[in-house]
Amino acid sequence: MRSKRSSLLFAGAMMLVLALAACSSNSTPASPTPSPSGGGGGGGAADVTITIVGMNGGQSYSPNPGLVKAGQTVSWKNGDAITHTATADNGAFNTGNIAPGATSAPITMAAAGTIAYHCAIHPSMIGAVQVQ
Repeated sequence: MRSKRSSLLFAGAMMLVLALAACSSNSTPASPTPSPSGGGGGGGAADVTITIVGMNGGQSYSPNPGLVKAGQTVSWKNGDAITHTATADNGAFNTGNIAPGATSAPITMAAAGTIAYHCAIHPSMIGAVQVQ
């Protein structure tokens, strides 16, 4: 009886040790992909940065159009004194609000084509990204 009881205690102790070891592992969790709808906070450096220059129709974003290769990332830096966004007309991306002086999180441009976008706060502000 004693040997069976000792074996069960030993097995239980080993399971507890293994469970604790798994919980305290040094593995790093996967980094989240920046959300296309997040914005204003920054993030890692983008391949291309487009500057928001103000409410000026087709001249609101510079460069316009922005040129990138498929797979590259784009961020928008707000160089104006008020909050803006860069929101794709087709819903492909939305930077969210970008405060004055802030830069959006990088957004990956996956497929070739031209993506028209605007400021969701000031719809007369328009731009485009040409993905090659």
